[in-house]
Amino acid sequence: MAGLLRASQRASVGLYLLALWGVVGGEKLLVVPVDGSHWLSMKEIVELLSERGHDIVVLVPEVSLLVGESRYYSRRTYSVPYTQEELKDRFRSFGNSHFAERSYLSSPLTEYRNLKIVTDMYFTICESLLKDSETLRFLRESKFDALFTDPAVPCGVILGEYLGLPSVYLFRGFPAGLEQDISSSPRPVSYIPRPFTQFSDRMTFPQRVANFFAALLATALLYLYNLQFQNLASELLKRDVDLATLHQKGSLLLLRYDFVFEYPRPVMPNMVFIGGINCKTGGHLAQPYSIVIGETSLYDLYVLKYIHV
Repeated sequence: MAGLLRASQRASVGLYLLALWGVVGGEKLLVVPVDGSHWLSMKEIVELLSERGHDIVVLVPEVSLLVGESRYYSRRTYSVPYTQEELKDRFRSFGNSHFAERSYLSSPLTEYRNLKIVTDMYFTICESLLKDSETLRFLRESKFDALFTDPAVPCGVILGEYLGLPSVYLFRGFPAGLEQDISSSPRPVSYIPRPFTQFSDRMTFPQRVANFFAALLATALLYLYNLQFQNLASELLKRDVDLATLHQKGSLLLLRYDFVFEYPRPVMPNMVFIGGINCKTGGHLAQPYSIVIGETSLYDLYVLKYIHV
């Protein structure tokens, strides 16, 4: 089993490199990451690309949680109006909020409020970047060949349009099914349950009706989330901008999950599933049921919960 896992990881990374190789051409790649856990997956890919000869510049705010210095890439920083402690406090609040009690009906709204804890900060980061004339001039003069970003925060998407670069997206997905909307992949509410509904793909008629309204709510919340970024994009590009249309200009969507674990649905040719790229080879636990919370990630706890049932 471990051998199959390692083989599938190598195949996933290999598929990604082959796909991106034709886009980047071994030249200059601009990376616009999302700080926090999203960066951990992107970092693995950036390092592999660097080893294959790509010249990589990572665009990062001067106050960052995880995007540090590295021999694999150059960092271009820009100023932001918050401190390191404020950044940590927001991520800490966001993490703790996931363990708060919530009801079935309030779950979507609670999740939206939780996301606002960090998305408001991401908007401040994006606004600081897109209004930094010195950084924008550097990006224009650097003549990048492609942009690699996480569209969960659309700042990289906006920059791709501003710089006229082909864009590669890497993300796990979005509660509103952003990856399906970007690729125009069909997602009928009669068969594909929406997040937080806890339905299966064999829904009763009342469940399908509820799923329909859940889809409308998700679309509305995504619109509210994107609205402030859309205004930023219109200001930068000097024209009225539809952010959904900008998202659809992505050349390649790299999805950090596996199709076999999802509900059956059509996918477009530019959607590539690369789940497991940041999984490490497992080691032996001295005491399988004894772990130190301070040294164990939430993902480790999740895995241990289910492998020992």
